[in-house]
Amino acid sequence: MTAETTEHPFIDRDHQLTAHGSEPQRHKVMWIVIWILLALVLVLVVVLVWRHLDTAKKVAPAPPKITITSATATKGNIGVYLDAIGTVTPVYTDSITSQVNGLVDAVHFTEGQLVSKGDPLIEIDSRQYRANLLQAQGALERDQNVLAQAQMDLERYREASARNAIAKQILDDQGKLVLQDEGTVKNDQGTVQFDQVQVDYCHITAPIAGRVGLRLVDPGNVVQSSGSATLAVITQLTPITVIFTIPEDSLGPVAAQLRKKAKLTVDAFERTAQTKIASGKLLTLDNQIDTTTGTVKARAVFDNKNDALFPNQFVNARLLVNTLQGVTLIPASAIQQNGQASFVYVIQNNVAFMRSVKLGVTDGGLTQVDGINPGDVVANSSFDKLQDKTAVVIANKASNSPSTKSSSASTGGSSAP
Repeated sequence: MTAETTEHPFIDRDHQLTAHGSEPQRHKVMWIVIWILLALVLVLVVVLVWRHLDTAKKVAPAPPKITITSATATKGNIGVYLDAIGTVTPVYTDSITSQVNGLVDAVHFTEGQLVSKGDPLIEIDSRQYRANLLQAQGALERDQNVLAQAQMDLERYREASARNAIAKQILDDQGKLVLQDEGTVKNDQGTVQFDQVQVDYCHITAPIAGRVGLRLVDPGNVVQSSGSATLAVITQLTPITVIFTIPEDSLGPVAAQLRKKAKLTVDAFERTAQTKIASGKLLTLDNQIDTTTGTVKARAVFDNKNDALFPNQFVNARLLVNTLQGVTLIPASAIQQNGQASFVYVIQNNVAFMRSVKLGVTDGGLTQVDGINPGDVVANSSFDKLQDKTAVVIANKASNSPSTKSSSASTGGSSAP
């Protein structure tokens, strides 16, 4: 029992020494394993992240296409215009004044009335002038009879002289008396005509056809022949003219057309130049250039059947100088500017390609261009997003817009920019 008891403690001690010696070794191995696992986990995370990013890059959706509206370039005609401010000017304007002194008996017109040539306007008291006319007619009748008596005496004296019954001097004197009486009769005839004119002046009639303005005289007013008071104003409204100016530099083409007897169209627009009032023809150019402005005056005539043009009205006049035939036209809104350069986006296979163009004349929202062909589809919106070779989606079918369709018959335009 005692031997066994002393032997077990010795053995346990050795076992404990061995166990204490291997414990640091186990801790070291454990940390190595942990670091290896952490490294593997880190590598695995990096690999997973890289594969995720690579996969996401491969399947990333393409950038969205830009939605635009489009227009189609067409082949048509467009006019070259000269624009100017014009003034409506009547062909005739008459300010009527009195040529006799007298009292106004009657006014036969109403304000704004349309009158014809010869219509009565104003009556002036003519009694004094008719009395003078009557006196002149009496004096004329008396002197005509005196002349007739002198002529009878002259005829008797000639017969007597043929028989040598009277002296030649008596015959000669009678001949001179006849001539004096003839002069008196002519003087009386002039007096009668003058007094007749004075009577006629008392009956004022319309010298032209037109519209009468506001009434400026009333019955009972006294008018004077020496005064400058206007009794009525008449303006001719049909036809009527518009006077406007064109630049000196544009005189050559216009004058060349006039020499060919061409009928150049002139359109009159209201003040905002949005609504056309009337259409007419260029009548003539002035005979000299205004050196202070470098312009020349032009006159156009309008039928004005509907009284759309009013005397002294300001209008925007557009003179058609020439019409360009068979040119390429696109909406002006499709043209973009980069400094002095102009360009458009031509759509091919749903991709926008930038293309430089040269601009011509513009009219009615259409512009003549060189650099593209009729039938080309161009972008007409979303220019803030468009770039060269940008993919697009056309919201509308590329077809002729109403304004583009009418270009084939267009006769308007403006000077080339």
